[in-house]
Amino acid sequence: MRVTQGTFSFLPDLTDEQIRAQVEYCLQNNWAIGVEFTDDPHPRNSYWDMWQMPMFDLKDAAAILYEINACRKAYPNHYIKVNAFDSSRWRESLAMSFIVNRPAEEPGFGLVRQECEGRTIRYTIHSYATDKPEGSRYK
Repeated sequence: MRVTQGTFSFLPDLTDEQIRAQVEYCLQNNWAIGVEFTDDPHPRNSYWDMWQMPMFDLKDAAAILYEINACRKAYPNHYIKVNAFDSSRWRESLAMSFIVNRPAEEPGFGLVRQECEGRTIRYTIHSYATDKPEGSRYK
């Protein structure tokens, strides 16, 4: 199963050249770049770990790619995404987000059915990644 979160998530993985083009687009729009990673990609897990500090005043795509690759090297079996923040309206709004690294094997999600009072049926999503402890989910 392939996790689909953010821009371009239904497309094949972006090459480094395509990532560079997207980063340059973000910089042309004066968006700040941040890199985040996680080993639990559940859709409700909106708080991924931040790689370094957001690059608010960095205007060089090569330097941002350097940070992306450093994060890939440190966490090769994690999901890594690039976030672009637009501060033109005096607040940090997410303008673009896309995944730049995935684990070799994506375990996916399961749908858990629960029968409740009366005829009520509730469904929840269970991430198979969380069956293992944090830090050893993609080894």
